Amino acid sequence: MSEFQQRSEQPYVSIPARATLREWGTVNALVPEVYGWLAARDIAPAGALFYRHKIVGGMDEPFEVEVGVPVAAPVEGDGRVLAGAKPAGRYAVRMHRGHPDRIVETHQALLAWAEEQGFPAARDGEAWVGVYESYLTDPEDEPDPVKWETEVAYLVSQPR
Repeated sequence: MSEFQQRSEQPYVSIPARATLREWGTVNALVPEVYGWLAARDIAPAGALFYRHKIVGGMDEPFEVEVGVPVAAPVEGDGRVLAGAKPAGRYAVRMHRGHPDRIVETHQALLAWAEEQGFPAARDGEAWVGVYESYLTDPEDEPDPVKWETEVAYLVSQPR
């Protein structure tokens, strides 16, 4: 089920990447690096790991994505790791349950629902302003991907 949620700004750190779906292992490989960066600075995560999609690609077209982790307060990046913030605003939100390979269906359903409600996803030209997949299930706690939960959230524009 989809819903709208009003959210406050949320600071985070992330590592940007550019990769096709064929190269997606390079994106997933950034997860331990971003957690390692936080641990080396004694900064605790303040929420679930997320992927921020700026440009959505495909098997041969590159995605522009950030692998990020929320933090309690703004921090400084170091060039490789960026400091940023999820923007405050109204988000269309839907839970994806199951393997991440099927998450595109959740994205499509959420986008269609938000459009029907008159709140299209916010864009800046070709780029999405705020598209987040937050991975709520830790694979070490639940190794079966069929049982994983991932929140999909889109910052939406003002109603038409």
